[in-house]
Amino acid sequence: MIKKNKVVSMSYCLKNTKGEELDRADTDKPLDYLHGGGNIVPGLENALEGLKIGDKKEVTVEPEDGYGEILTDLKMEIERKAFPADQKIAPGMQFMAELSDGKKHPFNVVEIKEDKVHVDGNHPLAGQTLQFSVEIMKIRDATPEELKHGHAHGEGGHHH
Repeated sequence: MIKKNKVVSMSYCLKNTKGEELDRADTDKPLDYLHGGGNIVPGLENALEGLKIGDKKEVTVEPEDGYGEILTDLKMEIERKAFPADQKIAPGMQFMAELSDGKKHPFNVVEIKEDKVHVDGNHPLAGQTLQFSVEIMKIRDATPEELKHGHAHGEGGHHH
């Protein structure tokens, strides 16, 4: 049964509310995660608690239990000169920046207009209601190393 400190292998299909497929992990390449380790969105992790091998479940995750609401503070316009002069910048590019609290955070370049670079630090799925179709493939005890590292290592051990 799925509970804290178990490694769960699952197949899933993730769709948005329009029915468009956003992501998937098929039965031949399932997703392995450490339950209770914060490795998947909280709304999905909570919904899987107590399931057993072979169980299938449809789970709807609202933004606050998924990738969060869209934060306007993470949408910014930056002067082009703030980037290294020799750095090529294009929409879709991702970079890390330090926030006012000192933490590093990923940002995506949305567009470039003249000498302004428009960036967004929200997760691409922020603000979206997520619909998961899940099947539990395997459940096992986490190894001491997995518990120490806070995530599943998969077949054959540590693969960072």
